Amino acid sequence: MRSAPARPAGGRAAAPKTGGTRPTQASAPAPAQVHRPAPLHPGAWWLWSLSLGIAATRTTNPLLLALLITTSAYVVATCRRPTPWSHSYTAFVKLALAVLLVRLLFAITLGSPIPGTHVLVTLPELPLPDWAQGIRLGGRVIAESLVFALYDGLKLATLLICVGAANALANPHRLLKSLPGALYELGVAVVVALTFAPHLIADVQRLRSARRLRGRPDTGIRGLLQVGLPVLEGALERSVALAAAMDARGYGRTAEVPPRVRRTTTALTLGGLLGVCAGTYGLLTAEGGTYGIPVLLAGLAAALAGLRLGGRRTPRTRYRPDRWDVRSFLVAGSGAAVAAAMFLAGASDPAALHPGVVPLIAPTLPLLPAAAVLLGLLPAFLAPTPKEPSS
Repeated sequence: MRSAPARPAGGRAAAPKTGGTRPTQASAPAPAQVHRPAPLHPGAWWLWSLSLGIAATRTTNPLLLALLITTSAYVVATCRRPTPWSHSYTAFVKLALAVLLVRLLFAITLGSPIPGTHVLVTLPELPLPDWAQGIRLGGRVIAESLVFALYDGLKLATLLICVGAANALANPHRLLKSLPGALYELGVAVVVALTFAPHLIADVQRLRSARRLRGRPDTGIRGLLQVGLPVLEGALERSVALAAAMDARGYGRTAEVPPRVRRTTTALTLGGLLGVCAGTYGLLTAEGGTYGIPVLLAGLAAALAGLRLGGRRTPRTRYRPDRWDVRSFLVAGSGAAVAAAMFLAGASDPAALHPGVVPLIAPTLPLLPAAAVLLGLLPAFLAPTPKEPSS
């Protein structure tokens, strides 16, 4: 008979020894770290978009305007992130189309001082009193005036679309956080307004739903009063609570500055803003093209100096401030290059940027301004939206 194996003192049989190591459970591989580039400074997006808009104001060539619209649309489609404000670009495009249609409708119904010989259609004309001389309703619709209205409306539509690109690409909260110290109160007011507006809409919807469930009217004067008073009461309570919280955290504290610095700040800020207005007017008119840029630059310098001095009254710190890196400067510089090239092209060959309508001629695409507009595509390669890793 075979004897049983000896047991240790604890009473349990010893486990057989094997030559290999005890297998362990395989751990899941760690997910790969995806490097996401830091978002660009919101001011860079606004400078890029406004520069494209300024370039649009310097031409009525529909081919160049269409190229500007295509450039902004491609950059928005490539660089915008899935955020609530990124959908505003579609709203601006619809607004631009509405502006273009209204401009054409005015040209059809009210006429235009542009002379022409190509009559498209003759509408019934309404007689007007003598004091309305120079205005007509209906009458002949001339092709030259319609084309002029199309060019003029397309310029304004392009400007709106460029502004919409800035709204879709730039984070509004980070933009307000980047405001200088002199605009501190303005930034706080805008942030509070942006925060309270959704709460008011939600309160109105909640109260109207509650009244409908109770069988009470939620429309008309009576329904408006029954809904509006609780909404105003809730907004007042929320504002008082916010004011107390802001006061407890030190909002509204100002530092003492000498009167001389305060007067210098006021003079620089007001003078700079007046210079910016005069320079902008000079850039938008053909007569002020010589003095527009110097006055605008001088006004910007004075305004920035005034804002810098005014920031001494509101010393504050920023949590994780946005930095201007190389990509931000390149994005803003690409838009500025488009605007500068359009100014130079307007000075050297104004006929190419403003095709004639009397007589009607087909617009041509000037090569140098078109190549300059393509510089606006640089943000699509510098700051594309990072792709999600595939699982």
